[in-house]
Amino acid sequence: MPQTPLVSVRDLTIGAKTDSGRKVHIINGVSFDIAPGEILALIGESGSGKTTIALSLMGHARTGCSITGGQIRVGRHDVTAMSERARQVLRGTEVSYVPQSAAAAFNPSQRIIDQVIEISTIHKLMSRANAEKKAIELFRALALPDPETIGQRYPHQVSGGQLQRLSAAMALIGDPQLVIFDEPTTALDVTTQIEVLRAFKSVMQKSGASGVYVSHDLAVVAQIADRIIVLRSGEIQEEGPAQQILDAPTHPYTKELLAAFEPVPHEAVAAGEAKVRSSILRVADLHIGYGKEFGREPALKVVRKVNFKIERGRNLGVIGESGSGKSTLARAIAGIVPAYRGTMEFDGKEFGMSLANRSKEELRRVQIVFQLADTALNPSHSIEAIIGRPLTFYRGLKGGQREARVIELLDMVKLPAALRHRLPSELSGGQKQRVNLARALAAEPDLILCDEITSALDTVVAASILDLLKELQRELNLSYMFISHDLSTVEAICDDVLVMYNGEVVEALPAADMSSKATHPYSRLLISSVPKLDTGWLSGLEQDPELVAAFSKR
Repeated sequence: MPQTPLVSVRDLTIGAKTDSGRKVHIINGVSFDIAPGEILALIGESGSGKTTIALSLMGHARTGCSITGGQIRVGRHDVTAMSERARQVLRGTEVSYVPQSAAAAFNPSQRIIDQVIEISTIHKLMSRANAEKKAIELFRALALPDPETIGQRYPHQVSGGQLQRLSAAMALIGDPQLVIFDEPTTALDVTTQIEVLRAFKSVMQKSGASGVYVSHDLAVVAQIADRIIVLRSGEIQEEGPAQQILDAPTHPYTKELLAAFEPVPHEAVAAGEAKVRSSILRVADLHIGYGKEFGREPALKVVRKVNFKIERGRNLGVIGESGSGKSTLARAIAGIVPAYRGTMEFDGKEFGMSLANRSKEELRRVQIVFQLADTALNPSHSIEAIIGRPLTFYRGLKGGQREARVIELLDMVKLPAALRHRLPSELSGGQKQRVNLARALAAEPDLILCDEITSALDTVVAASILDLLKELQRELNLSYMFISHDLSTVEAICDDVLVMYNGEVVEALPAADMSSKATHPYSRLLISSVPKLDTGWLSGLEQDPELVAAFSKR
């Protein structure tokens, strides 16, 4: 006898208004079921509707959107027919949510335990004592360190991977029937991602809850999903068991997603002319820290003894786990964080250690693209104002000239010109990151520091961004410093790689040799932690326990 589905979605239609006020369908006639205990993955490019559909299972629609047709049933509830008050009770008790950014989900001024048990106390599901006891059990099940005491800390006192697992504990405290995971491992390095995925999979199996896993990372989806739905432009393109979709896709778009997962290896710029091989940046014995007092070294020393060079027209990749010093190094090169020891040379000339010591021309020549576009873009400014500011500051462009150049830059990063009138909150995560890139390109720099710029993008868009970066490099003889936890991305665009651990470079080698010739134990751990397009990879993964114990943050 067929099993009654826990979730039943029929002909779901979600509408939104365009800039001109015209009503359009962003989700168009979507139908699917989720069985009890099943984990369904929603995959597709940015703007495909995967998060919009996932949120609708809680009766929630994003700003400017509304559920205009169809039916959503979760258990015994008709979500589309419920009052908003009834939906508020549903959320957290029967349907819960694990966000992409755990840091944004936690209140920095409250202890973790108070936030994790909040749902159970608000809805009077259990006493505080029982809620705290259950939270500790969840902390233990999610393989968190010091489960009895970690709840007494504040969010900033735990690592990113730990905070992501704590957000899962928050979602599970009310014994929900359905848990929605919205890109929960996107910002994590590969070693931390493995731990989080293992914890998620284990706790979901033990709880018996069903899940919806939203992701653009097919290798991650392969480790946790039973079934996959492929979405594009708000419509289902293909649906089936996870391994079947990965091994034998039938729809052309699914094949395109899988093809994009295997990036084309980077072709190094030929030696050719002398100018191509000259160094654009040299760093020697660089030390970076925080809390520096006059005449003293910093109290917190984050990066130590770093040496490297980047040749004009070539790219350097920097990889390592969260907290290894990658982003701090990029910020020091950009002048945002002053180095307290060492030297930097740019294009053969001494380079100031801080923004205050650099000319406007020196500032223009080095630009940084930040990982989190949500915090990098001013939410109160239009896209045109955001991209136009460096055009005015560095190039003096105003009025029609500035607008025309903004449109050119949007086209370069594959965005329509009409988006220039919108605010960042009206764009998808992938669109915001492309605006972030367009702003850096506006200065026409020689070196762009890319800090995890593809981590929030789906595979197709990420591949197009990498292609764009390569095209710009060929045309403008640009150089990139590419920070990433995605080894395939680094291998696709970089010529050389630095591996960082605990603030120091532990290995430096050509990108082409990373997988085959890396010798440092931490480099080998990184390589072994890259997920594969195989549903059995995670359960069959055998890592050297000594390496895991020595290098993985738990």
